[in-house]
Amino acid sequence: MQPAFTALFMLLFVLLCLLGILANGFIVLVLSREWKRLGRLLPSDMILISLGASRFCLQRVGMVHNFYSFHLGEFSKDPAWQLFVHQRDLLNSATFWFGTWLSVLFCMKIANLTHPTFLWLKWRFPRSVPWLLLGPLLISTIVTLLFLWRNYAMDQGFFIREVYENMTYMERVMRMEIHYFLPLKFVTLSIPWSLFLVSTALLIHSLRRHTQTMRQSAHSLQDANTEAHTRALKSLIFFLILDILSFMSLVIDTIGFFSTESDWFWPWQIVTYLCTSVHPCILTLSNPRLREVFRQLLLFARGFWLV
Repeated sequence: MQPAFTALFMLLFVLLCLLGILANGFIVLVLSREWKRLGRLLPSDMILISLGASRFCLQRVGMVHNFYSFHLGEFSKDPAWQLFVHQRDLLNSATFWFGTWLSVLFCMKIANLTHPTFLWLKWRFPRSVPWLLLGPLLISTIVTLLFLWRNYAMDQGFFIREVYENMTYMERVMRMEIHYFLPLKFVTLSIPWSLFLVSTALLIHSLRRHTQTMRQSAHSLQDANTEAHTRALKSLIFFLILDILSFMSLVIDTIGFFSTESDWFWPWQIVTYLCTSVHPCILTLSNPRLREVFRQLLLFARGFWLV
């Protein structure tokens, strides 16, 4: 790829990350103000503020990590580079869990199921949200500590056997990544992702069935509700596509398919961070309180610009 195209994709990546930082920062600030004013948060707001904070930090760490990797190369021994890698892994894992709990909460609130287990979870889940938010942080921290131990072991040569003696440091790290730590990363990410897929599928099925029932009704008063359900259904499907892209990009990124030397490194990074940048914008526009605050900010900016 020519340098001009590389610079273009680098610029697009930076702009996408800045959009994510602003959107996630906006969610955190608005909900933090609500928390300070009321002294408490709803379960959905707890998840939103946790998801926004983790994505806000992930965007910043991701930007620094990618440019640092582009400068030093993959699998550098530099301590600062390794620190960014572990921070990114921790934030990626936490972000996946928080996004999953948000989908599960919406499923519990909206899905029209009458199974006893679902009804019990629907009553129990909102009460358990604080603990469900702390659990992923603990799991992510443990996994990150395992990766830290991996780096220490590699540096000390604990895993170097006869088969590894003739390999370079990067080749040994790649072999360890593919055969040992890629399965661990896949398992830790696939658990929340599987829960997300199940809850989102149930929610989409419930909304689609409810929308079809309302369209068959002859009452004109149902039109507004039908449009609202249709918009919610489209947003869910769009979020599902973004999350699938995010999950697949993390798995492929772990394999090292698109290294910093690849011409497609920066386009792939755009795909990787697309969900964490675009989804908070969707959440802002679909949440009445966030949308109202955003509208007020736009009016204020417009008035300030016209003065």
